[in-house]
Amino acid sequence: MTRANLPSAAANRQIALWLFAVSALVFLMVVVGGLTRLTESGLSITEWKPVAGALPPMSDAAWNDAFENYKQIPQYEFVNKGMTLSEFKEIFWWEWAHRFLGRFIGVAFFVPFLWFAARGRITRALMPHLLAMFVLGGAQGALGWWMVKSGLTHRVDVSQYRLAAHLGLATLIYAYMMWVALALWRAAPVITVNPSLRKAALWLVPLVFVQMMLGAFVAGLKAGYIYNTWPLIDGAIIPEGLMAHHVWWRNFFENMLTAQFDHRMVAYLLTGLVAWHWFAVRRSGSVLARQSADWLLWSVLAQVALGIWALLMVVPIPLGAAHQAGAMIVFTTALIHARRLNP
Repeated sequence: MTRANLPSAAANRQIALWLFAVSALVFLMVVVGGLTRLTESGLSITEWKPVAGALPPMSDAAWNDAFENYKQIPQYEFVNKGMTLSEFKEIFWWEWAHRFLGRFIGVAFFVPFLWFAARGRITRALMPHLLAMFVLGGAQGALGWWMVKSGLTHRVDVSQYRLAAHLGLATLIYAYMMWVALALWRAAPVITVNPSLRKAALWLVPLVFVQMMLGAFVAGLKAGYIYNTWPLIDGAIIPEGLMAHHVWWRNFFENMLTAQFDHRMVAYLLTGLVAWHWFAVRRSGSVLARQSADWLLWSVLAQVALGIWALLMVVPIPLGAAHQAGAMIVFTTALIHARRLNP
């Protein structure tokens, strides 16, 4: 039997491995994006050159041109005025690495896609999903530049709305790839579990996603740098000022206190629901279901502890990045658990 005639199960596993690898790169991309935000590096490159921008400045003149471009934006004028070229390079490299990784992900997806397609390994049912992933990846690049543009004229940072949209689409792309890859990896195991628990496992995934988006608004508003106490916020469980903005709905997206409060409250809700779900699954008798429920519970508890630690320490960069990675780990375990219970 030639490699071109591999059984469909073997071909599916090869495609799954490829999608898992690209998903890992997207995971890394999210973490590097978090570091770019924490180091306030995201506005250091003020131009969008999809091809030419793949190379960093290669001469002193090119570095000086990039630095002069940065000096024209409000962030330099009001935050980093007087910084040296050496200091500029430190923030430049973070943003360049983030963009380079995005380009690399595009290549890591597209080249193997062509290889699998040329050898007839991609089924007719799978092809639309892979094409959709590629289109979404391109849209994510455009969305990233749209986010950066929000901080180049009238602000010293990017819009929290666009930041949340950028993180949200990256997370959805990651979920899409993982969901398809998990289905391709192996035949669906027979898991005996109550149908209500299957639905609960599915609903936990969007709840984790919502919590990540609330975290994006906390990050975009820099709300983690205030009210650095726990469990009280400004000396109270429910502090005053949650609805201080006269346009009520803007409090959820523009009020630093409300953004942090919402993120805390949903964390408590999520932890309670995951604990309840874990207890219910433990009684179901399914080894695989109990195993992934264990992963989910422990990842949530670790993420809560890490979030509290980061808050009390006023979000130092290592803890902030770890919390970003922890959110992706929780999301991953929720996806795996939901896929196991809903093959």
